[in-house]
Amino acid sequence: MSLVLNNIKEMNTFAKKTAKEIIKSRGNTGKVIGLIGELGAGKTTFAKAFAKELGVKETISSPTFVIEKIYKIKNKGGFTHLVHIDAYRLNEPEELISLGWKEIIENPKNIILIEWADKVKKILPKSYIRIDLKHLDGEKREIFIK
Repeated sequence: MSLVLNNIKEMNTFAKKTAKEIIKSRGNTGKVIGLIGELGAGKTTFAKAFAKELGVKETISSPTFVIEKIYKIKNKGGFTHLVHIDAYRLNEPEELISLGWKEIIENPKNIILIEWADKVKKILPKSYIRIDLKHLDGEKREIFIK
């Protein structure tokens, strides 16, 4: 499925709608959403609106230098934590394992949002939701959901 978003407001609406759908789909493991796109494609913009819909009160920024940030959420659909990962600085997918990946992914109360997910796709679960973002012009973005 693909769609074109014309501005940041539409990106925020899309991210909030995606968060609502994730909340409805709890399973036996953490729910993983992988964001893929060039610099400036809208990955962090998506993450901010997504986190806000989950009730995260803290300021969301891309965890480029710390790799991972964990936010508490108020038990939305049984989920209690948003794990925000930025894989940009990782050289190998296995580096994510040293950050406690196995424990994070096995916890069904976690929603895991990964920017630059293509860098770690080798260790992502087959059931992860892949969202590709492509910058078209100005604020316009094309979104591919797989």
